[in-house]
Amino acid sequence: MICGSVVAILRNPISGSARKTAAVRELIAELRRLGLRPRLFSDRERLTEFVQACQARGDLRCVVAVGGDGTIGDVVNRFPGTPIATLPLGNVNLLAGFFDVPRCGRTVARLIAEGKTRCLDLGCVNGQRFTLMASLGFDAEVVERLHRCRTGPVSMASYARPIVETCWSYPWPELTVRVDDQSTFHGVRQVVVCNLPPYALRLRFCPEARADDGLLDVCLLFRGSVRAVLRYFVAVRMGWHVRLPDVRMLKARKIHVESTQAEPYGAARLQIDGDPAGRAPAEITVQPQALELFVP
Repeated sequence: MICGSVVAILRNPISGSARKTAAVRELIAELRRLGLRPRLFSDRERLTEFVQACQARGDLRCVVAVGGDGTIGDVVNRFPGTPIATLPLGNVNLLAGFFDVPRCGRTVARLIAEGKTRCLDLGCVNGQRFTLMASLGFDAEVVERLHRCRTGPVSMASYARPIVETCWSYPWPELTVRVDDQSTFHGVRQVVVCNLPPYALRLRFCPEARADDGLLDVCLLFRGSVRAVLRYFVAVRMGWHVRLPDVRMLKARKIHVESTQAEPYGAARLQIDGDPAGRAPAEITVQPQALELFVP
């Protein structure tokens, strides 16, 4: 049940254009007009102290993540069990786009005031929660390279160099995947685990994923080569990868992934919601109904 009147707002400090600043001002002004009490933060530690104090008094309504999917992920991990809203002003806004949350401060303020929420599952990998997806293999290596050389906003063109570099040198380590402690798959080259369908580059590895069914959708890709990457890319974009003989689609509550050692990289890399998250092994589980999100 949504209650309280204090709205804590976390703004990504690198989202500082005039248009984004105007949207934040609209959010704050509309919240005040609707009788709520907004507080804006860019320092995450100060926000944490403020939220804890409000929760102790029982007057916190929600935390608003102003930015992209990375900012949402930080808020979800920092404040488990707290109602979350988002003003999608980041470079990538897959979660907000899926639920049709607009880049409009006034509209988001009205959603918060009206208490329009939906309870969603979260994924959890090695103790870190995610809203959209986690993966191990080629694409996680691309994500690592992208973030290593990133200097500004991310676009589809930003992926070109990391993809080419990874294609040139990636050793394609094999992965062993155990699903719900029942089935084990060997020789997997790419693992994609989805809580919701959206993925980078307009791909949908798990088009049937739902964040309210208490399950995670799993896509296992068994071939590892540049030619296979191109083939999988086209197949996923067209939506017929689910019929390929070297692709396995599953639903699960727990997925354990281990990687063979592959020098010079070591174990396969891991990414969650488009951010690097270390290397295998990975224990991926679902947390049913763990996120209360303000949506239209």
